Amino acid sequence: MTIQFSNHMAEIVAIRRHLHQYPELGLSEFNTSDFIAGELTELGYRVTRGLGQTGLVATLKNGTGNRSVGIRADIDALPIEEETGVEYASKNKGLMHACGHDGHTAMLLGAAKILAERKNFDGTIHLIFQPAEENFGGAKLMIDDGLFERFPCDAVFGLHNDPSLPFGQIGVKEGPMMAAVDECRLIVNGRGGHGAEPQDTSDPIVCGASIIMALQTIASRNIHPLDPTVVTVGAFHAGMASNVIPERAEMKVTIRSFDPNVRDELERRIRMIAEGQAASYGMSVTIDYKRGYEATINHKAETDFVRDLARRVVGADKVVDLPRPSMGSEDFAYMLAERPGSYFLLGTRRTDNDPPLHHPRFDFNDDALPIGTGFWVELAEAYLPAR
Repeated sequence: MTIQFSNHMAEIVAIRRHLHQYPELGLSEFNTSDFIAGELTELGYRVTRGLGQTGLVATLKNGTGNRSVGIRADIDALPIEEETGVEYASKNKGLMHACGHDGHTAMLLGAAKILAERKNFDGTIHLIFQPAEENFGGAKLMIDDGLFERFPCDAVFGLHNDPSLPFGQIGVKEGPMMAAVDECRLIVNGRGGHGAEPQDTSDPIVCGASIIMALQTIASRNIHPLDPTVVTVGAFHAGMASNVIPERAEMKVTIRSFDPNVRDELERRIRMIAEGQAASYGMSVTIDYKRGYEATINHKAETDFVRDLARRVVGADKVVDLPRPSMGSEDFAYMLAERPGSYFLLGTRRTDNDPPLHHPRFDFNDDALPIGTGFWVELAEAYLPAR
């Protein structure tokens, strides 16, 4: 790492731990947004608030260059009760930064401080602090509020910490990076009755079980084996007692894909299977199918730029081309659909038993703060080189 800023690290760690103590859910990050805006205003950034409700953009211009770059950090937390036991644990009951967005925000604020001090770039930097990545698609909300019309960016970049990658490793991938995500809620409408007299009922549990088993054939028999696809039934609720057949059964399904045509086929097959299976049992099914985030697709030139920069900054031995995309999802997809850019991973693994993201014992690895902070500084200065 070529950037020297050891005098800033205690402050950056303090920022991260402050954010960790006061997590807020998507579109409710009012105090978080106030805190970020206050920090950036003191540094001389022009801060624009209210994009995507609680999002903000901090702009810093230097020199005479016309090029511009956007760097994004997500700021929202999750509805999880924290179990880390750290002294800076969440003070907001039932909420925690279980995905490391506190770390993402602290790294970008740290980079903001150094960029403002050095002013070693020529052009315009837009720091995008985005709400609601976890639930409401804050990236799209900011775009709908005119993000890139009001703050033109020649390219946009984002990163995510990854506790499954070795510490300090940077993972890049051209093309598909994260999956599109959809959700389907199925309600089988049966006829309840006494569990000892099943012949007088239409049992939605049996029908629901048949639907679940049939859904497993979509990925294995309807989609090409080389098209990554996931159809997972994550919830199945029906009945309250062993001797009562309920009126209905409810299932919740998550669907992941990359190709738009595959995405359409998945919806078609889920509807066909659910309706067909229900009809075969003499029942009906209510289907609520919702499209979620698009697939996150990295652009080649910008991914090459990140890879080459990472090799110079952290060393070639710390940079890896990821062998496959993740079936997780990310609303940075919407920004990449509007502007060229790249989304990459920063390894934060401490041990082989680190809690994963979205776990009640997850805590962002503060040792990674100087790596991410320094990398954002290097990226901005390399993309907008001083004359």
